Amino acid sequence: MVKRDYYEILGVPRNADETEIKKAYRQLALQHHPDRNPGDKSAEEKFKEASEAYEVLRDPEKRGLYDRYGHEGLSRTGFSGFAGFEDIFSSFGDIFEDFFGFGTGRRRSAGPQKGPDFRYDLTISFLDAALGKEMEIEIDRPESCGTCKGTAIKPGTKRETCSACKGTGQVSHSQGFFTLRTTCSRCRGQGFFIPHPCPDCRGTGRVKKSKKIPIKIPAGVDSGSRLRVSGEGGEGDRGGRRGDLYVILHVEPHPFFERHEDDVMCQIPISFVQAALGEEIEVPTLNGTKKITIPPGTQSGQVFTLRGMGIPHLDGYGKGDQHVQVAIKVPSRLSKRQKELLKEFAALEGKDD
Repeated sequence: MVKRDYYEILGVPRNADETEIKKAYRQLALQHHPDRNPGDKSAEEKFKEASEAYEVLRDPEKRGLYDRYGHEGLSRTGFSGFAGFEDIFSSFGDIFEDFFGFGTGRRRSAGPQKGPDFRYDLTISFLDAALGKEMEIEIDRPESCGTCKGTAIKPGTKRETCSACKGTGQVSHSQGFFTLRTTCSRCRGQGFFIPHPCPDCRGTGRVKKSKKIPIKIPAGVDSGSRLRVSGEGGEGDRGGRRGDLYVILHVEPHPFFERHEDDVMCQIPISFVQAALGEEIEVPTLNGTKKITIPPGTQSGQVFTLRGMGIPHLDGYGKGDQHVQVAIKVPSRLSKRQKELLKEFAALEGKDD
């Protein structure tokens, strides 16, 4: 019997990548799997044919030989396809579990498993982000039920072994000379039932509890910064360690300061007289006020820089700068005397002193 082209079987082009090949095989395996087509010999053959094609095309070395020499090249290496379903499932067991739950009979590790990580979104003020702060947050998280100690079983009762799979979590189906093992649908692979679940946790083994957790916000964080609090996530299984808590920060805008990386920008209004004659003024900073000198003849929009008065560098030493932009405020109302003086000033403007 002449074998069909492997690319034709999977319905992919000869330049298909690994993802395309796996996707095509998944669709065919799902369609023709013997457990979904009991007694259908045609489906069995198509399933074996697709599995053989996938076995070759997923392996770069075998695929290279096939592309150059065809089926004959593979036969010289000793590859002759699969003998039966057991051969297929022993090779692709993990793939079938990923695809649609069909297993190989091998149980997953029952060792310790790390608990899940949790996320907590926290909004903080501009100054807390710039200067840093220690605070306490309160989270709700699942904890082991105190009544059943996390077993999910009502105290004084026991769990029962699944009669369908005899506690193995898997059942066998005969397909001619072959035996196919699948996850037990009755107990969903657990191997047991809980006829009397714990009333306090409703058979989940977990109850929600609040906990206050102290956190330290380092100076210099910004929106999107992530803090990791080790061991404050969900409980692990079978003695596994707790997961971690990730605090995602969101910084509120400030009415006066603006942030540009680690520099701080602000705008200060000054009067026409201050700009013309010069004056020492006080400017708000992240750490109180600072005096700066406005020289005579200052123009609107002029920027003065306070070195090292910005935001601390989060990943190193030092700080950014604070940039102070002055805006000359023109009075909207003038007294009669002020108008007279300005007219006198205008008449003198451009003349020598």
